[in-house]
Amino acid sequence: MTLEEKIGQMTQAERGAIDSDPSQITSLALGSVLSGGGSVPADNTPSGWADMVDRYQSAALKTRLKIPLLYGIDSVHGDNNLVGATVFPHNNAMGATRDPALVREEERITATETRATGPQWVFAPCICVSRDLRWGRTYESFSEDPALVMQMETALEGFQGRSTKDLADPTHVLATAKHYAGDGDTKYGSSTSGTYTIDQGVTVTDRAHFNAIDLAPYIPAVRKYHVGSIMPSFSSVDWTEDGVGNPVKMSASKELLTDVLKKKIGFDGFLISDWEAIHQLPGDYATQVRTAVNAGMDMFMEPYSAPQFEQALLAEVKAGRVATSRIDDAVRRILKAKFELGLFEHPYTDRTNIKTVGSPAHRAVARRAVAESQVLLKNSGRTLPLKKSQHIYVAGVNANDMGNQAGGWTVTWQGASGNTIPGTTILQGIQQNAKNVTYSADASAPTAGSDVGVVVVGETPYAEGVGDVGNGHTLNLSDTDKANIDKVCSAIEKCVVLDVAGRPQIVTDELPKMDAFVMSWLPGSEGAGVSDTLFGNRPYTGRLSYTWPRSEAQEPINIGDKNYDPLFPYGYGLRTHR
Repeated sequence: MTLEEKIGQMTQAERGAIDSDPSQITSLALGSVLSGGGSVPADNTPSGWADMVDRYQSAALKTRLKIPLLYGIDSVHGDNNLVGATVFPHNNAMGATRDPALVREEERITATETRATGPQWVFAPCICVSRDLRWGRTYESFSEDPALVMQMETALEGFQGRSTKDLADPTHVLATAKHYAGDGDTKYGSSTSGTYTIDQGVTVTDRAHFNAIDLAPYIPAVRKYHVGSIMPSFSSVDWTEDGVGNPVKMSASKELLTDVLKKKIGFDGFLISDWEAIHQLPGDYATQVRTAVNAGMDMFMEPYSAPQFEQALLAEVKAGRVATSRIDDAVRRILKAKFELGLFEHPYTDRTNIKTVGSPAHRAVARRAVAESQVLLKNSGRTLPLKKSQHIYVAGVNANDMGNQAGGWTVTWQGASGNTIPGTTILQGIQQNAKNVTYSADASAPTAGSDVGVVVVGETPYAEGVGDVGNGHTLNLSDTDKANIDKVCSAIEKCVVLDVAGRPQIVTDELPKMDAFVMSWLPGSEGAGVSDTLFGNRPYTGRLSYTWPRSEAQEPINIGDKNYDPLFPYGYGLRTHR
């Protein structure tokens, strides 16, 4: 390989930058293309995706060496960019299931639906340990407890299979453990990215804490599950041992990327930078490129600056500031993944499983995941399960909003309210179980004659730092949700509240007004799973994967803290019988 060809393999561009002229894949010898959140083909269908990826692949195969393209996508709770795919609950809900086998099956389905439509590589799972609910990515983390996160790393096996020999199978994809390391443990107010408050911030820590909390999940990811790629975090680490005030961006940390991850832990896959992450490093662009490559970064997500990246790295190598041996190491790691995926033998999309996308069998697994994730936090007088003969009054926008119940990273990066994906809403699930149902989004309809009220509260979609508390968000219930609880719970003898949100919300003052309270998380496309437990078709078995605070001021609060006094402790969850 020429130096230019090697650097091409280290370069990843966004489809939006090359779609109008895929010949850039050939001329730049690109190693990879990605779809960012919401970057979809005009025909956002399974065949539309496969046709698009194959069109790009044909351009890659026109290069001198005909090295196939690796296509990456954020399949973080199903193949969530594809309209019609099975959309699972987000990771914090899956943590609440305490069911590693279910997590494995979820990701096998996600891998199957993703690979059948073209992409062979997913930027998932997030194995961070989220230690502050004010973080806008809380729902992407399985838990605040590293032990539970590690338990749920069966996700990696679901994506990749039991060994690297399984990667070529059409039911598997290359996985990405992210975001290495400490992104869930950043200090509130430390972010320097725009208006973010905690995302992309600084993990202020000593090495003992970092190793026990933030680094711990990566050891089984590498040694047990042999994860193929790892994405370093946007965040920084500031070691307290040498005094606070000199943070190092993860993309620039040779200590953590090379010395710890690659050498000590033994990671033999490749590192992929996050979206334009190296642009946050000090210095001019050439310095940023040189710093990250020398720190150990192997592939660079440079969505709209791929040509500039290749030129900069080429100049750095020729000037002797980046060793050829470092380039060779990076390319060897990338090509290894392509060989293991079987792309050299079968570069184009294997569409064998394309008809399984969003199939009833796949949706049934997602519905079971929803039911297993429901956490019953209060149940006075055995209010739950409901009886199908009861006249049920349902209030709240989130009872009948597919977009809200799916959350961020659904069709678009931030997600959106409204009828964004096919599936069943929570209201539709209730209507499948009971004949006498009154629905009033704003609780304005008369309540007379109702036996039980079900108020569905929660959040609207957000992703990443956009969802940070202090960046237009709060953990508190909205005034509308509080008003709906007040009205329905005072007017109807029995009152149930469901919280559809990406994290625990502050309900301390409202809790006494409710007879029953359920954390429903962000269930995804199969809202009927919420009603399965509500009516006793399935028992409540979920347990909190996060500590539930009494107030926003109590954050961060985590299991093991001194003076631990939450509203609901980590692991709490009442049970019912079928």
